[in-house]
Amino acid sequence: MENPNNANHFAVQANHPENKIIAITSGKEGIGKTWLSITLAQALSGLKQKTLFFDGDLGPSNIDAQLGLMIEADLASVIHGHKTLNQIVRHSDKGHFDVIAGRSGSSGLLSIPIGRLQILGEDLKILSSNYDKIILDMGSGIENGVKILSGMSGHIVVLCTEEAHSLTEAYAFIKTITQEYPSERKISIVVNQANSKEEGYRTYDTLMKACRNFLGLMPPLLGVIRRDTRIRDAIRNQSPLISRYPTSEASEDVISIARRILKDE
Repeated sequence: MENPNNANHFAVQANHPENKIIAITSGKEGIGKTWLSITLAQALSGLKQKTLFFDGDLGPSNIDAQLGLMIEADLASVIHGHKTLNQIVRHSDKGHFDVIAGRSGSSGLLSIPIGRLQILGEDLKILSSNYDKIILDMGSGIENGVKILSGMSGHIVVLCTEEAHSLTEAYAFIKTITQEYPSERKISIVVNQANSKEEGYRTYDTLMKACRNFLGLMPPLLGVIRRDTRIRDAIRNQSPLISRYPTSEASEDVISIARRILKDE
């Protein structure tokens, strides 16, 4: 197996706002992206990082549904010019991090004009001065909104599973984002829903070899998250996994990923 620590890191100076922003992306729906974003935000908060969760995945399963938050104002208010980002920040007592909620059931970032998205990204950079880390839960695929906001992040985490379609879409996203933002962003891989660590390493190895052979890149493995039946129970009960099952395998795996993020800085 290739060494997961052989990295092609995209340089972002430590004092830049982008270095605080981590975009969680995937090429395929339904593989746990929003769950990982929520759990990683909680893990970073537990490591004494003041953390903001930005819900850029504006579909029906966004953060207010998973955490049971009552949202009075969301991104729609900002996009239409009625409020600023700072005015719609809410605190999640369950997760111990702040939240900017998306708009449940909307057509997603695809419906937002590019100019407005760029302004939104710049406003997010300004807001980053209040935080140690900002987690962006991006929509799946490579629509313009996902590319623009991901491109404003210092670190892009691509989530995949062992499924062939997931690997194909993850590769397609990496190809697209590196073509649009060459040598500017750090990209790493997280393998989710693995039956074992070893299976996760093999899945990563498959994706990494495709990136190396066809793109000349070797994005590092940030971590493997093992399949855990308690994740579904936590979501059903609108409770973060680390709060409900702090010693579960998946909780340990995400905490390990959070520690790796801080260590790599």
